[in-house]
Amino acid sequence: MSKVYLALQDNDDSRYIVDAIVDDNPEATVIHQPAMIRIESESGLVVRRTTVEEKIGRDWDVQELHLSLITIGGNVDEDEDQFSLSWNF
Repeated sequence: MSKVYLALQDNDDSRYIVDAIVDDNPEATVIHQPAMIRIESESGLVVRRTTVEEKIGRDWDVQELHLSLITIGGNVDEDEDQFSLSWNF
């Protein structure tokens, strides 16, 4: 099975988002590239609003993820509490 992945611009907000993703997805692999951070996983990825808010220290809307998002691979399930990527629904 292919890995799901997302790539974010390497900026201040993205670093908090990546920290939150790693906390919620311990099996995820983080790959730092020039100007980009790629996170991938065999089992799926979830970005939880509450975890990002804890890391960033302010209210955070899941839609803000799209401001730093470069690309994704996987099926997306998104609501006001989380952004999930998987190959199986």
